[in-house]
Amino acid sequence: MRALAAMVALAAAGCGGGDSLPACVTVDPTCTPQLYLPTFDNVYTMTLQNSCGSQRSSCHAADGAAHLSMATETEAYVNLLAGRVTAGDPSCSELIVRVTSVGASYQMPQGPASSALTAGEQCSLIHWVAAGAPGPTGDAGVTREDAP
Repeated sequence: MRALAAMVALAAAGCGGGDSLPACVTVDPTCTPQLYLPTFDNVYTMTLQNSCGSQRSSCHAADGAAHLSMATETEAYVNLLAGRVTAGDPSCSELIVRVTSVGASYQMPQGPASSALTAGEQCSLIHWVAAGAPGPTGDAGVTREDAP
């Protein structure tokens, strides 16, 4: 019974179970972001919004099952900085661990390896986190301190 409850909790949290989420992974800090300049505005509009949060069926939509809304740029930023991004440390940021762990049960976006973010998207996210995870420029009032 306890095992079933744990599996339900993992599924509700957006995890497929199985593999344990490592605290850190090896990333390539020398990759070159070629898709876009790795600002949060670009990271959100060119990767997170469409892959994670804007579509009604997305896990991270406002009414998504993952309880981590990325429906708006501000929500995404505040929620990511609330324990899922370690500013300046992409290797140990949960966001980077999940998006670079292609094929693992905790891979984000969920699904087969073919649903993973591209190497270019991963590289932009890595560089954004490595740069200190600066906030959106369109909302100057949002800062890391706003994250719970």
